[in-house]
Formats: sequence, structure tokens, C-alpha cells
Amino acid sequence: MSKIRVLSDQLANQIAAGEVVERPASVAKELVENAIDAAARRITIDIEAGGRRLLRVTDDGEGMTRDDAILAFERHATSKIARAEDLNAIKTLGFRGEALASIASVARVELVTKTDEMSAATRVAIEGGRMRDVKDAAHPSGTTITVRDLFFNVPARRKFLRSEATESFHLTNLVTHYALAHPEITLALTNNGRESLRAAPARDLRERAYQIFGASFIENLLELAGGHGQIARVRGFVSAPRERRTSRDAQYLFVNGRFVRDRLISRALSEGYRSVLPHGVYPVALLFVDVPPEEVDVNVHPAKTEVRFRRAAAIADAVREAVRTALASNGFAPADNSREREIAVTSAPENISFNDESTAPTSLRASEAKENQYEQISAHSRGAVKDGSDDVYRSETASVMPNAARQNVIAFSFNASRDDVSLRNSLAEFDSNNLNEDATPKCVTSTPEGETGDAQKAVLAANDHESASLNYNAVAPFEQDFIVTREGSESNGAAEVPPPSSAITLPLPPLASAAHLLREVPLQSVSTNIRPLGQLEESFIIATDDDGLLLIDQHVAHERILFDKYRALEQERGAESQNLLMPETFDLTPAQAAAFDLVAAELESYGFGLMRLSGRTVAIKAVPADLPASEARNLLAEILETIDVEKRGAARANLRDEIAASLACRAAIKINMPLAPEKMRWLIDRLLLTSSPTTCPHGRPVILRLTTRDIERGFHRP
Repeated sequence: MSKIRVLSDQLANQIAAGEVVERPASVAKELVENAIDAAARRITIDIEAGGRRLLRVTDDGEGMTRDDAILAFERHATSKIARAEDLNAIKTLGFRGEALASIASVARVELVTKTDEMSAATRVAIEGGRMRDVKDAAHPSGTTITVRDLFFNVPARRKFLRSEATESFHLTNLVTHYALAHPEITLALTNNGRESLRAAPARDLRERAYQIFGASFIENLLELAGGHGQIARVRGFVSAPRERRTSRDAQYLFVNGRFVRDRLISRALSEGYRSVLPHGVYPVALLFVDVPPEEVDVNVHPAKTEVRFRRAAAIADAVREAVRTALASNGFAPADNSREREIAVTSAPENISFNDESTAPTSLRASEAKENQYEQISAHSRGAVKDGSDDVYRSETASVMPNAARQNVIAFSFNASRDDVSLRNSLAEFDSNNLNEDATPKCVTSTPEGETGDAQKAVLAANDHESASLNYNAVAPFEQDFIVTREGSESNGAAEVPPPSSAITLPLPPLASAAHLLREVPLQSVSTNIRPLGQLEESFIIATDDDGLLLIDQHVAHERILFDKYRALEQERGAESQNLLMPETFDLTPAQAAAFDLVAAELESYGFGLMRLSGRTVAIKAVPADLPASEARNLLAEILETIDVEKRGAARANLRDEIAASLACRAAIKINMPLAPEKMRWLIDRLLLTSSPTTCPHGRPVILRLTTRDIERGFHRP
């Protein structure tokens, strides 16, 4: 008997449903995408019991004929593609033809649809993958799909669904994404008969974000526009550094209008905030990346939430540069004057062209302007080479300088980018190797081409001339070009002129690092005899114990103290709070509003006084005693954004720990804060009484130790 068999269509569809239909939000995603592809201008989503009992999507799109309505539930039936070549340039959200067949195999589905030309609508009823009825019905132009009792015939899948609040959260989050992606469409979400979200047609993304998130959210956003048309255009909004989150849940990423979860774009976004945001926090982003359809493969995941780019490095560079430009133009990051990363050269086709000047990368236009300004000097100074016998760098710069200056000027013109690091190091090495006993740098004179003998004599003369001095006239910041000149002449000696205030200080030789000697302190080795000595950068307490030197992070130490305090108060139900003189109101996002009811009681147990007003507005009447009132809104937003972990099935105690940790982090002593000796002593004493003095609630170390033996070993003591 043969072991290989062909599965029935119904069983194959149920297997496919395991990939496409993960939860009610997966069903809503497929149906909303079909409505958008059908050119709908109004989409309404109704859900009950988190989408398990009922999920209905109604649109005013093109609709379908009777034959198409019946054929739509066949496996791999689609109107989006016809040939294999169509997969290389997909412009629609749906195209696989698996969604309706998979959904119908695990639910009770009713489709009612009508085109403008039809006199009556068509109603198709399917239950568990079997068609039950096809008949005429009354319905306006467009389509309504009703999905009831999801996974009714697959109990094993149904039991893996989360609570109603959890599934409602994911549904609301999904609708929020597509409301942002398509501001021109009216979107409404009703949950158990109560309207959770309604977004009227908006002029642009800013207006749609205002509808969904409120005015306070928009105030902290920076408009972003960049990239180049042949590879990628980047647009949208990113947050100012003061608006931050502890997770990526507030990052809405789209590729060609398609909601995606892409590590490449997320990582490039974070790299754009490097040196602007501390480690462990993330910006808010409404980021749209538009690429030619042939440059992206959207057929790499059944749910179509992952994509693959043809030129991944170029996409990352475009996103990173656009973010840095937005931050720099608003004064939150230094302007990037480094040379262009050669995106168009290394990653784009050879015939790439920009339609106008604004489409070219910013750094490319800057480098072109600089090249025109320093064309001759830069070209020759980049050709400087090292003479191995004398350890001296010779340059041909003098060949392009005026004759009067050839005998006393040596120019090193470079741009501080990744390609010029070796030249920068060469300059430092040159000066360090040519210092006399008075620590006065010596100079090398350069002559035009063809005068090598004279140049060599000038080098030897400069090495023997003890009074020669260099005047570093910086014509631009260190990242830009500068010229090193020698005052005086060979005939009358060098005139000693003190360096100007803009002179460049050469780096000192590096010191030996003790980083490899620092160790985290095990809990069992914590000493009670810790003596504070002072602060480092007003952020770390320097202390000693019987074993050596200690470094204590004052912020996370206080965070551990407050965390233990809040957990104890929560168990006693005796949290202290302070009433606000004027209650502060703020608007929740739709996803936050879905989560608010879940955590409201827990927040009140920690000292918050909260009131749900009409719609998605919440009033803060009181805050915990240790929390600054100015931090209340940010803390609540952070908690509501990060409780998705709890929604996926974590224990209730974990939710309390998350709230207590977030509250402790906001209320704790900050870095760059000076502490009196008494305060340092109090902080150490209280830290030693906590449940875990060596780690903060988020798992980071609190204390690092440098033992006396390690110090002796570092100094090569026996």
C-alpha cells in the first residue's frame, strides 16, 4: 500500500490557514487589504469578543460579480496576478489567493457583494470550507464579508487564542496601521458595539496622525524626507529625542504602503539616533519607504509582513541618512559633513540619475560643493605618501600653491570620513615623530614636482632646525579641510607665533585600559563595609570595600531601591500618592485605549488616580509620591505600549513587575546629577537592604568591582 497520498482540498486549506490565519487580526488584515485593493473609500470593521465570535469588514469598493464571488473561495484564485512575471512587480497588497480559502476552511463565512452594473447583490455562505448557499441579496455597491466562530472546527487552534482584551488590542493596532498608510480612506472600528476608532479622510499623514494620536503626539514629531528615487524614497515622521519608548511598538513601518515588520529598517532607524538616544530606548516613527516594485520581494512570508530588498544596504543607508538629516535640521544632532557613502555608486545601477537636485543625497551635494572649493589642494594632499626611511610625510601640495608660499607651507587637506582615518593618524604620527626637546613640532617644506633634491634638503634642514614651529591655522572644524603652515622662512629663521584659539591639539598616546579587569559583583560577595569616595561624571559613585574599588551606577541603584519599595507597597495596598492641582488630560492611541482597561486597576494600586473620559481621553488626577508630575504622561504611555508582553500570556505578577520597574526607572535619580556625600551614603545603605543589590529590575548590573589584585596586576606588580 502506498504511503504517499494527496491531501484533500479542505485539509490543505486548513494547513494553509495555520500559516495565514494566526488570530482574528490576521483575518482582518487580509480582508482590509482586499478592500483597499478594490479601491474602497470607506471601510468599516465590526468585532465582537475580540473577533472570535464576529468579525465583519464592509467596504464601498468595486465589488464582484456572481461568478467571481464563487470563484474567490477557490484556493490560489486571485485577480492580482496572471503570469509569473507579475511576481516581480507586485503593486497590490494581496496577490497570493490563499486568504479567503484558508479563512473559509476554519470559520463560518458569509460574502455579500455587488458591482455598480448589477441589479442585485450576490450572497455566498460557506461553513468549514463547504459552500452552503448562493443566492441574491440586497446590498449597496461594494462588499461585506462576515466571519463568525473562528476556529470552530479546529479546537486545538481555538484554545491558543488569547483573551478578548488581547485580541482586541491586536485588531486595533492593525486598523491603526492601515489608517496611517491610507489617509484618504475613511476607517472605522467598532468593538462590541462601541466605536473604538474613526478616521475621516485626511489631507496628509500629519492630519491622519492627529486624528489617531492627538495633538500632543504631533508636537514631538519631526518631518522626514530623503532618499533618492531610483532606489528608495523615505518619508514620514520621527520623534524628537524627548519622545521615546522602551520598545519598538510605537514604530509604524511601511514599504510601498504595506505594513511590515522589518529588522533592516528598524536597525537603520535606530542607527540614525545613535549618540542621540541612550541604549535600550527607541524612537517613535511613522516611516514610509517607497521603492520600485522590482526592487522588493514581498512574496517571502505567507502573511506578507516580511519583505526582502534587492539592495538592502542602500535601503538602510537611505533610511539612516534621512533620519540623521531630520534630527540635524531640527538641532538634535550635529550636521553630517562626512563624504557621501557612495550609495548611488556602490549599490545603484551605473545609469542612475536624479530628476532634480533635491533628490540627490544631501551628503553627495555637500561633497560636490567642497570638491569645487578645494579641488586642487584636496587632490594633491590625498596623494601624500610616507617615506619609510625618514618616517616623514611628503606632499605635492606646493605644486598647486603660489610660488611665494611654496617654501613655507605644507597642506594636509582631508575629510574626516572612514576613508581618511589613516591619513589623520598619519598626521598625528608625523608630528609625534618630529618633536624636539622643547616639544616644538618640526616642519617639512615641500617643493614643486621635479625639485626632489631641494625638497629632500628642506626636509633635513627642518629636522635640524630646533626653532622651527608650526602654526595650525584651522580653516574649518576638524571634520573639514585644514592647512598646516610654518611661519618664517629659511633665511631669517622661524618666527615663534603662539597657536590661535582654533589650533588643533594633537592626541596624546593612549593609556592602558582597565576595562577587561572590571567585573560584575556576585550577590554573595557584596560587602556591608562600602565607603563612598566621590562621583565620576556625576553619574557613578566611586567607592571602596575590603576587596578593592567599586563603581556604582547611581540611577540603577536607586531604581532597585524604588522597585522593591513599590512591590512591597503594592502587596500592602498602601501606595502613597500626590494629588495634582489641575488634572492633566491626554489622548490615548486606539491600541493604548484597548489596553487601558486591562491595567487601570494595577496603576491605581501604585498611587495613580485615573479617570476615563469620553472617547479615548484619560485624566490624571494623582501620581505616585516619588514620581515627578511631569513624568506621569510619558510613564503611562510607556506602560501601555509595553504591556503587550502580558497580553501574550505572561503571568499577572509579571505585569505588576513591569509597571513597578517602569515607575522606578522614571522616579529614580538621573545621571549627570551631583550627589552630596550624605546622599551617596544613604543610597549605598538602602541598596544593601534590597532583594538584589547587584542588579536593577531590568537585569543590568548595579555594581562593578576592580579588585586590589587586579590593580596590582595592571601595574605589573608582583
